[in-house]
Amino acid sequence: MNEKKEVIKITDLFKIYDVGGQKVNALDGVDLTIYKNDYVAIMGPSGSGKSTMMNILGCLDTPTKGSYILGGTDVSQMTDGELAEVRNKEIGFVFQSFNLLPRYTSLENVALPLIYSGAPKEERETRAAEALERVGLTDRMEHTPSELSGGQRQRVAIARAVVNNPTIILADEPTGNLDTKTSIEIMKIFEQVYKDGNTIIVVTHEDDISKFARRIVRLRDGKIESDTVNPSPTLG
Repeated sequence: MNEKKEVIKITDLFKIYDVGGQKVNALDGVDLTIYKNDYVAIMGPSGSGKSTMMNILGCLDTPTKGSYILGGTDVSQMTDGELAEVRNKEIGFVFQSFNLLPRYTSLENVALPLIYSGAPKEERETRAAEALERVGLTDRMEHTPSELSGGQRQRVAIARAVVNNPTIILADEPTGNLDTKTSIEIMKIFEQVYKDGNTIIVVTHEDDISKFARRIVRLRDGKIESDTVNPSPTLG
């Protein structure tokens, strides 16, 4: 039997903030391992540490102490410049607010990570078109965000997240700005991305969204309260 490959290993991780002279442990000695082709939902009430966890997982912030190994590399003490390189290569982001450039077409938005990685123009356009095809937007490639519905914008964001073949897809409340029907459509896209072999981490406070994941990690007061396998995920 093949051993599962670790893509994330967090050990004894702390994030401590100084708030008005008081030390606040946003993350308090967290241990977490995520494997290749895991589909994990990170949940928790306001103040549980899930936003801090997302920022550290996404290399948008560094821990106060502890180690974070991403794809075999310790990223916990990297500089901002080194973290930016890791983010572009290893992480595909999907945000609640889509974060698309308003004057760029869908194709141009999806191709952005490939510009940063130095891919030539023809390859960028081919790969961006393939990514848009994966999310069912072949007929919207030349449309700008203002010409798209909320659901279509989030599909563009997912295409942008997968175009670089990153180690992990990190989604922060990906359905937070969408109605229920569109939210389910977006989670069906994530289901397909997962089936294609990607590793997905969804940060959400919505139980309906977490049910799509195969594993649910709950945070409370900066600690992992539970880490359970979802016995019957919603398959969409």
